[in-house]
Amino acid sequence: MADSNVKEIEDLIRIISKLPGLGPKSAKRIVLKLINNREELIKPLTNTLAQVYKNVVRCRTCGNLKSTNSDCNCASKKYDQICVVENLADMFVIESTGIYKGHYHILGGTLPSFESKNSGNGLLIESLLNRVKKNSVKEVILATSASIEGETTAHYISDILKNTKAKITRLAKGVPVGGEIEFLDDGTLYSAFKNRSSITND
Repeated sequence: MADSNVKEIEDLIRIISKLPGLGPKSAKRIVLKLINNREELIKPLTNTLAQVYKNVVRCRTCGNLKSTNSDCNCASKKYDQICVVENLADMFVIESTGIYKGHYHILGGTLPSFESKNSGNGLLIESLLNRVKKNSVKEVILATSASIEGETTAHYISDILKNTKAKITRLAKGVPVGGEIEFLDDGTLYSAFKNRSSITND
């Protein structure tokens, strides 16, 4: 019997194909690999997914993932620096570079540029303000994207934090490492000129 005629397999392929970077063909290869290794892969994967579903939640304070059986890192100690990102993927990318090793605040998205900002749109913005005040944070690094929504969110956060003692900084934007001028878009080139820095001769 062809695997396409088995409903359970079709359902699994459809679910897996929704994952980033995977299409129906890749999903089918993964499913067939799982089926051919039931004991080694399916059984432990099923148990692990069940545990993740049951025990892993999003921290209501910083937006990071935490276990229901333990406190989040954001509550463990005092800190004086917070890097604000849109989502978990952004945090993982920054962490992988090793450039920044401090605390993070995951907003859970961005504010739409055309809607009212009063509600916060379900983002963890109010908790960011509370963290900054509670921990006497010295610097808030805004690492939102360079999109219109990202810029809108950064400006809004800067505005609500203006009465705190924290220094608000924004990631510099401009020519990427290895980038060639002729391939840059107008916005990137404009930002590169606007945020240019001086060169000193030692």
